[in-house]
Formats: sequence, C-alpha cells, structure tokens
Amino acid sequence: MDKKYIYVGIGIAVLILLMFTLPKYFSGKVTDSSIKISGEIEKIEIYHFHGTNQCASCIAVGNMAEETINTYFSDELKSGKITFNHINAQLPESYNLAKKYEVTGSSLWIGTYFKDGTFQKEENINVWYKINNKKEYINYLKGVIKSKLLGE
Repeated sequence: MDKKYIYVGIGIAVLILLMFTLPKYFSGKVTDSSIKISGEIEKIEIYHFHGTNQCASCIAVGNMAEETINTYFSDELKSGKITFNHINAQLPESYNLAKKYEVTGSSLWIGTYFKDGTFQKEENINVWYKINNKKEYINYLKGVIKSKLLGE
C-alpha cells in the first residue's frame, strides 16, 4: 500500500477525533456534566488555581478576578455566599481541592453549590482572552458571577 494513502487515512481519523473532542474546549466553559443544572444557589466558590511560578498572564487572571469580586460582590463575600481564593495547586495542602476541580494548570474555576445538594464546577477559559482589557475582563466576569447567583 502506498504511504500516501496511509497518511491520508491517519489525517482523516485525527480530524474526525478532533471534531468530537475540541468543541467543548472552545465553548468557553468546561463543566463536569453535560446536564444544565439550575436552581436556588447555596454558595459559590471561585478559585484562581496557579503554580508556584506564575507568568504575568496567570497573575493578571487572578488579580482581576479578585478585584472584580471584591468590588462588585463584597456583600456576598461577607455573608459567605461567595468565597474566593488564590490556590497554589502545587502545594500538598491544595491536593484535595485541585483534585475535586480536576485542575490541570493555571485556571479560574467556579464551583456552584445548589440548595438541592448538587454541585457544578466550571473552568472559565474566556477570562484568558480578556486580560489585556481590564474593563472588558471585569464586566465579563461580573456578568458570569451574577448569572451564577441567579442559578443559571
């Protein structure tokens, strides 16, 4: 058999595989379930996971998230409805939390606890595309958090 046909066959197989696996990574969010959960919110956890050595972009994602939450959700922070933390996922004491969220690298995760006992986690990758425009980043994340608070 000609090598050209083998390469074409492999290429087609890879393309088909990518068609079914990549869309969830470009949708802007990754959740632990394909079922949309909505309902009354008990609390929301927002975590900026990072490594010991952070690049400027990783630091920006975390700092702007913290600023957004402190500025627009201070009442929810005080009441415990929202929690926010920077978590070094490389530290042993962060292992269980990083495992719960299935962290694979520097990321911003939102965990939503519903009053019916269900939990939904979501990695928000869109914030990475907004770090060069602070106003756009803050407005975007503020909208995401407001939506979560409404149980959407």
